[in-house]
Amino acid sequence: MKLKVKFWLKLSLLNLCIVALLGVLMRYKIGFEFLYFEQINLQHSHSHFAFSGWISHTLMTLMVFYLQTKIVDFNGGKYRKYIIANLICSYGMLFFFIIEGYGFISILFSTASLVVSYVFGYQFIKDLKLLDNDLCSKNWFKAAIFFNIISSIGTYYLGYIMATKSILQDLYLSSVYYYLHFQYNGWFFFASMGLFLGFLNIKKSDHPFFATAFKLFTIACFPVYFLSLLWLDLPMWLYLITVIGALVQVITWFKLLLVVLKTHKNILMNLAPLLKTILVFISFALSIKLVLQLGSTVPYISQLAFGFRPIVIAYLHLVLLAIISLFIIFYSIANHLFVSTKKMKIGIILFLIGVILNETALAIQGVASFSYTSIPNINYILFAIAIVLFLGIGITTYYSLKKGKNYPPL
Repeated sequence: MKLKVKFWLKLSLLNLCIVALLGVLMRYKIGFEFLYFEQINLQHSHSHFAFSGWISHTLMTLMVFYLQTKIVDFNGGKYRKYIIANLICSYGMLFFFIIEGYGFISILFSTASLVVSYVFGYQFIKDLKLLDNDLCSKNWFKAAIFFNIISSIGTYYLGYIMATKSILQDLYLSSVYYYLHFQYNGWFFFASMGLFLGFLNIKKSDHPFFATAFKLFTIACFPVYFLSLLWLDLPMWLYLITVIGALVQVITWFKLLLVVLKTHKNILMNLAPLLKTILVFISFALSIKLVLQLGSTVPYISQLAFGFRPIVIAYLHLVLLAIISLFIIFYSIANHLFVSTKKMKIGIILFLIGVILNETALAIQGVASFSYTSIPNINYILFAIAIVLFLGIGITTYYSLKKGKNYPPL
């Protein structure tokens, strides 16, 4: 029995619409008077649902899809119960974080979602054994599952200190950044890389650097966590290891780009124009992200970056929107998992424009905050951009759900 991937991906887009709507609501509360809902509760609901209901749900679905394309008579339908369980937890967090913030029920759903991820990961690792060891994706998926599991350590501690209200600032921030790091740079990144390498059908035997790149990124992922903690007084040896880790990731990424272009250029060049544009943009955004990480190893720059909220928000959205979310859309369309129409193309372009505008506005606000300069009407501008993002994904979702002729990839 096959997993009905297209059905679950349609639900993914609806979930992204909810994430975007919460973003609009939060931006509205900042720019205008709106007494209903606590801003911090909306923020917790927005982030938890984005991670679980949008990104994790979709990555799980696409990873099962990959197995179905590679393994003859694979029973992808057995993952249906895990996907449903994850969605129940996601919607529980969506509503109860709004209602009570970090309360008993919201923490219960959050903890349950971690248990679901463990069970899913255990089953997926077992099924990965059925794949050819020469496929590059296999190891990237294993690492993705591993990082997803260890990221939960930060969540457990964060839930504990929020529930007991025994908050020590340094430990609180360390646990938040720990969870975010191994989600963004671990689970999200490695799963997306596994899907991308699988899309190109890249094998270790295609080029020796493919296996090397995986090892380097995996090893570097651990010390790079401390980039988020440079504001603490880290010992010199740990600081040096962190710098080396950031440098290794930058060098490995650009080398990997060159090798992929050299070995699989024909596939990439034959992509539809919009898909090619999205992929180039994602590569550019990821390059910027890794270079910025390396730049943050300079203590003064690190203090500025983590000392101003707009910079942190810009970085998080760079990864979540410009890299991971756009990659998911790219991958789904390239594999004909969405109904591809000309009107849907409008929504995707609008969403892409919104992502660019959002990052630009946040970057300007962040740089201006270094000198404590206020950007006129920035809250209204960000609210307008949030609407653009919502409209873009809303149009995309509407035409993905609407029945119609399926055109070639955009």
